[in-house]
Amino acid sequence: MTLLFKKFACIVVLFIIALPTCTLANERPNLLFIIVDDQSPFDLKIYNPESKLDTPVIDKIAREGMVFDRAYHMGAWSGAVCTASRHMVMSGRTVWHLPRNRRRNGKGPVTERLTAPELANTSMAAVFNRAGYDTVRTCKKGNSFEAANAKFKIRNDSTKRGGTDESGSAWHAEQVLQYLNQRETTKDTDPFLIYFGFSHPHDTRDGKSELLNKYGAVNHKDSLSLPPAHPSQPELPSNYLPAHPFHHGHPGLRDEVNVSGVWENRDERTIRNEIGREFACSENIDTQIGRVLSKLEAMGELDNTFIFYTSDHGMAIGRHGLQGKQNLYEHTWRVPMIVKGPGIEAGKRSQGNIYLLDVLATMCDLTGTKFPSTNEGRSFKPVLEGQQEVVREVLFGVYCGGTKPGMRSVRKGDWKLIKYDVLDGEVRETQLFNLKDNPEEFIEQHHRPEVRQLTGQSPVEGQLNLADDPKFAEKRKEMEALLYQEMVRLDDPYRLWDQKPIQGKDGVK
Repeated sequence: MTLLFKKFACIVVLFIIALPTCTLANERPNLLFIIVDDQSPFDLKIYNPESKLDTPVIDKIAREGMVFDRAYHMGAWSGAVCTASRHMVMSGRTVWHLPRNRRRNGKGPVTERLTAPELANTSMAAVFNRAGYDTVRTCKKGNSFEAANAKFKIRNDSTKRGGTDESGSAWHAEQVLQYLNQRETTKDTDPFLIYFGFSHPHDTRDGKSELLNKYGAVNHKDSLSLPPAHPSQPELPSNYLPAHPFHHGHPGLRDEVNVSGVWENRDERTIRNEIGREFACSENIDTQIGRVLSKLEAMGELDNTFIFYTSDHGMAIGRHGLQGKQNLYEHTWRVPMIVKGPGIEAGKRSQGNIYLLDVLATMCDLTGTKFPSTNEGRSFKPVLEGQQEVVREVLFGVYCGGTKPGMRSVRKGDWKLIKYDVLDGEVRETQLFNLKDNPEEFIEQHHRPEVRQLTGQSPVEGQLNLADDPKFAEKRKEMEALLYQEMVRLDDPYRLWDQKPIQGKDGVK
């Protein structure tokens, strides 16, 4: 009898010990979605080991999670590229299936057929509100999906691009910390979705004085003079050019030059100072993320939180002779993407082949939340769990915020095609790159002695635009057909000068 009692007691003790673990395992995970404004992946050491930017917190997230090497935003129909990008993030819709997509000025049966009605009701915050999550948001104002943003239960948005804690990135961190402190005080146990957005490093890049000093930069204000040179400034990008070889299709519009603090100059002093300003802003963002993660750790909630780190799109800042985000080179079409959380093996990298619009589906999949009926994204949870390497084989990009049709791009494997059809046919160009052999997308101008002297780079013979090389004629033909198929599949309303309609499939000529 005594022996039976002891066995029973042991079973009870083991059950009690195991109970908290089982309860924790059944808790729905939290979501912390961090999105910065205008950051090329190649600013970060995890994508470019030569970068001088210090981001120890982001580096730690990467070491403890998964880094995606092929994450992209799908594109934009506006010079404010972030508008389309953030619509896609919030809704999980493809670029031509969004409100305000400017197809026929946003009116008519085509737009009504392709744009889901009442889309805000199936957007990110609305979905997780119905799932019982606390939904919290801080970000910049404007150039976004306002109807969807308004669905967050707690919302504190303001554009903060100054060089102080009150006027800069610390303000956004304070809004998150305020919620977490309140959560701790009230002993709130609801799972949360925090949309932690920053206004930097978008121009105007007014950095904090101590960080500007670190990167040898100044908050330059005078468009009639050059900023001072400084040995601590970051070097020129490896694919820097003093000018792009042909017009990008924005007469009187911008390659960011309409924005306060961004100059038409592409000289070495201007670009190095501007990158220094960008790095000062980005390191401050890293510091603010660290504050929030430390609070979550102190609350015991960090281990049950999926963390996403990304940007709405990349940025040129001197690369290929460009300043802005209105292009489809890798430095601007790609975005950083790091994900850390329960069940994700530390220190892994994956190609992924994902879009920003896949985030909503992935969040739903990770938390057991029903996908909204309007979602078009694909969950990359299987990639995070190591079950597969990619979620799609082909990636499509569009930019037509300037003259139409604009730019289009397609990537499959190591091969990438970019086409330009702007200025009423005045500029019609095609570029073909093998990104394994030419990851910087070097073109003829990068081989010139004066450019090589400035950058310290020595592109090899084959690192060129291969579009007109007869050896790659079949590959170009294959990529041209693939691009056209994607344009038709995704309801692109425009066609490029040399594209022929697909019989029975193409209603746009």
